[in-house]
Amino acid sequence: MTIQRMDNVLIVVDDLDAVIAFFIELGMELEGKAPVEGRWVERVIGIDDVRQDIAMLRTPDGHGRIELAMFHTPKAISAEPKDAPANTLGIRRIMFAVDDIEDVVARLRTHGAELVGELAQYEDSYRLCYVRGPEGIIVGLAEQLS
Repeated sequence: MTIQRMDNVLIVVDDLDAVIAFFIELGMELEGKAPVEGRWVERVIGIDDVRQDIAMLRTPDGHGRIELAMFHTPKAISAEPKDAPANTLGIRRIMFAVDDIEDVVARLRTHGAELVGELAQYEDSYRLCYVRGPEGIIVGLAEQLS
């Protein structure tokens, strides 16, 4: 076997606390938050003079994790237009299975989230939508119907 599991997805952010609050509202749990700096991280990511704060969040089942990083030095750069559309190259969204999609959307709206398109139903199987949260992060939500 070449891999054991997918450990986490990294999202680089400017406002760490706002993004943490958004994912906690979604139902994730904060595992920890800490500063990261030093030669070891510089060697791993290939950037000199790194100083950042990171936060690790996990899904309630303990299997999925998101790592958030806010760079103090060097400052983060934007690689694409703000609010890039779904057909932009690269990672576009993270999808979560939810119990009540309308409730989740309503709660995320209190953190500034907006629907990217609309809430739609796929056959008799799922209700789905994309939500754009803080810093343009797109989260997909799927409520299984059957």
